[in-house]
Amino acid sequence: MNAQALAAALVLAVGMSLAPAQAATETLQRDGSHDFDFEIGTWRTELTRLKHPLSGSHDWVRYSGRSVVSKVWGGSANLVELDVQGPSGHLQALSLRLYDPRAHQWSLNYANAAIGLAPPPTIGGFANNRGEFYDREEFAGRWILVRLVITRPDPETARFEQAFSDDGGRTWETNWIATDTRVDGAA
Repeated sequence: MNAQALAAALVLAVGMSLAPAQAATETLQRDGSHDFDFEIGTWRTELTRLKHPLSGSHDWVRYSGRSVVSKVWGGSANLVELDVQGPSGHLQALSLRLYDPRAHQWSLNYANAAIGLAPPPTIGGFANNRGEFYDREEFAGRWILVRLVITRPDPETARFEQAFSDDGGRTWETNWIATDTRVDGAA
């Protein structure tokens, strides 16, 4: 399945209304190759993670550290290096973000030091300064939808919110919230 077909299937599966679907179509048609340029640099990261997603748990853990985002391939890709520490331990992760100029979408490919590559990639793009990325993956023996939303409350802050849905997108449970604050002064 190509990236456009995957995105279309996910939009249908999530049950979005016509207006967001039209916004998703516009995202597919515009050149989004510079969507992540705002994030190049070094950031202080404050992260909260739901310890046991989709279990009814409300037990959150906190981490603090930094993220470094580097441009690669002249900006058609970038690499995020996350290094955070908290009472629950140390997290090191990478995200390789690749822009597909044919589909006008990004694939976010995640890996962490504990398990290595965690397929599949999350696919999507930005519209109106809001990034939405989706995938379908197996979690705890069942298939779920995953949504990542990226927003910029202000020019020096970025917010990343991941949520899972095990009911086809009717309801979402947020399980990861990261707030990055720029520390290197470069926009």
